[in-house]
Amino acid sequence: MTTTSVTPHGAAQRACSVWGLPTRGISPLRSHATSVYLLPDANVVVRVSRSGEHTPVQRAIALTRWLAGHDLKVTEPLDLPQPVDVNGYVISAWRHYPQPDGPPPGPEHLGRLLNQLHQLPDPPIELPAHRPHLSLRPAVQSSTVLSPSDREWILDRSADLLDAYAHLDFPLGQGVIHGDAYPGNTLWDRAAARLGDWDEAAIGPREVDLANTFQGVRFGRTPTQLRAFSDAYGYDLADWPGLPVLTELRDLHTLGSFIRRADKGDLDATAQLAFRLDTLKYRDRTKSWAIH
Repeated sequence: MTTTSVTPHGAAQRACSVWGLPTRGISPLRSHATSVYLLPDANVVVRVSRSGEHTPVQRAIALTRWLAGHDLKVTEPLDLPQPVDVNGYVISAWRHYPQPDGPPPGPEHLGRLLNQLHQLPDPPIELPAHRPHLSLRPAVQSSTVLSPSDREWILDRSADLLDAYAHLDFPLGQGVIHGDAYPGNTLWDRAAARLGDWDEAAIGPREVDLANTFQGVRFGRTPTQLRAFSDAYGYDLADWPGLPVLTELRDLHTLGSFIRRADKGDLDATAQLAFRLDTLKYRDRTKSWAIH
């Protein structure tokens, strides 16, 4: 059986039966690169990842357990034998943090969390080296929705940026990085913020974790928010000459999930993909992108 014969919802339910978790009232919370479901009776969140992601999810579970033991506020996995594979999907279970009404955690909360993360010792967990566009390029090459000219443009632009990245000097040095750090991956836990979605954790330049917040100007992030983020982290990346390379790498990276969704017939993703490509080709940073 392939992943197409079972939906993410069905895969989540099957995993819950393995764990003995109640699925009554299961409901979707988010569906983008990963499908996320809430089990209201268990106060648990179930994440359904793509085929082939068993190792990154397993690594994320081990790492977050270690980080929690070092007093870093992270989203925590349940104490269950996980992840489990269901018809090609990779399923994991996490504590649910109900979100209050009002604004989500601001960038300053992420800045403080990253400052703590970057000061921790190396974990006893084997993490891969950070490799930009590791998942993007295969998605582009195999896409059925991209035109040949769009495919060529993305791959050529990616190659140019990867070459520029290889020649950067990183003043903050190398260490454990989240790999997908941006304010949208933080959640409220009462008055504190927690950092989630650790599937892209790696060993790499710490600047990578900071640049994603600056790339967020495409989503309406303001100079005041960027200043608050930098003040909370204790370092301002704004004047570092390598910042444009990292933000443009991130710009392209965000296309990956839209390409995969568009290939499955998601019309909203197809429209957003076309819009993002148009703004990137014309170097237009004045138009705001949709979040999902």
